[in-house]
Amino acid sequence: MTGAARDPLSGLPIGPEVGVGEASAPARVVLEGRHVRIEPLDPPVHAASLYRETHDADRHARFQYLFEAPFAGPEAFRAHLELKAASADPLFFVVIDRGSGEAVGQLTLMRIDRGHRSIEIGNILFGRRLQGTAGSTEAQYLVMRYVFETLGYRRYEWKCNALNEPSRRTALRLGFAFEGVFRKHFIVRGRSRDTAWYAIVDDDWPWARAGFEAWLSPANFDAAGRQRRPLGDCRGPRPRPAG
Repeated sequence: MTGAARDPLSGLPIGPEVGVGEASAPARVVLEGRHVRIEPLDPPVHAASLYRETHDADRHARFQYLFEAPFAGPEAFRAHLELKAASADPLFFVVIDRGSGEAVGQLTLMRIDRGHRSIEIGNILFGRRLQGTAGSTEAQYLVMRYVFETLGYRRYEWKCNALNEPSRRTALRLGFAFEGVFRKHFIVRGRSRDTAWYAIVDDDWPWARAGFEAWLSPANFDAAGRQRRPLGDCRGPRPRPAG
């Protein structure tokens, strides 16, 4: 901690001073993008399409690292969504494909700590039409922008099962920094889970935003919809930590 400020009474190093105030609570808002729209979970409207998208032939792999297993049928799935829709933390949203108007994925804002201005994105379940598309990246950008610019959070977390390599690669691609592994963090469906922690902080956001917007620009895609530059190349090196 070379160069850190020191407490005038103890002489020990102390962190940077932070202004008073809380971050805002996330609301049931609609976030509009070019490829997708984020909107609050509404089971009567979204359950049928979300079930079709997530309970295909790949459903067991899709649910492997979630707390819930695939559901026995659409009725059981909708009943579960009814419980989710009533929750404020986690606060559930769906990802709407703008072309079809159908729900193709879900995500939540959770572990909401307004005083410390920390929040987590979780419960990510993207269906077959959303995975690996520009819309999936745009969905992450829309929520991240809302958290930092509208709600005023300092820290935005991503956590996943440490065995979930696709999730870990996605976190790094999106600009999250790896912070470590919490061993024996959870027991999930009768199995021990180590949890990998990642985060983006507000100092990173201008860098991350510039990369997202450059990558999502129509100019970054050819006539067949293939990217010209990967997301990492669009944002350059991570800025040095403040202080």
